[in-house]
Amino acid sequence: MSERIPLLDPTNAPSPVSETFAAVKAKIGMVPNLYRVMGQSPAALNAYLAMGAALETASLELPLREKLALAISQQNGCAYCLSAHSVIAKMAGVPPEAIRDARAGLATAGREAAAVALAKSLVEKRGWIDDAELAGYRAQGLTDGEIVEVLAVVAQTTFSNYTNHLAHTPIDFPLAEGLPQK
Repeated sequence: MSERIPLLDPTNAPSPVSETFAAVKAKIGMVPNLYRVMGQSPAALNAYLAMGAALETASLELPLREKLALAISQQNGCAYCLSAHSVIAKMAGVPPEAIRDARAGLATAGREAAAVALAKSLVEKRGWIDDAELAGYRAQGLTDGEIVEVLAVVAQTTFSNYTNHLAHTPIDFPLAEGLPQK
């Protein structure tokens, strides 16, 4: 499958995208192809990066946010994000079996299980969670703030999933196991 939205070359991208790419490369050592697609719109790329930066201060810790991204990306069938978030989750200390469980929409117990189930349900139901289901997530330990943070991770991850679907972004991470075929 060929890319449908060209990747910007970080070495000759127009300003201000070139500065953003330089900052990304300094932070993570590379400019992922997803960002090279999003760079076609500096506003979209900066919005995506700003949301990610804001979520770094969330009460949901990084390993859990990565599990959410895996559950969401599996639900949305995004091979690029499944590959990327499998690598990031591993770097965040998530063991391989927990990565597989997250992709299936499962987690161990309590608050973590509630967060992963909520993320999967938000995608499946397009945000239409009924009162009883919401009460169940609260009973499992999620605060209202954490519920909104799960929704923010769903929004950011779905944006990246759909960008990759639209663009046919080439995967520049080690391929995750059992990727969806599109």
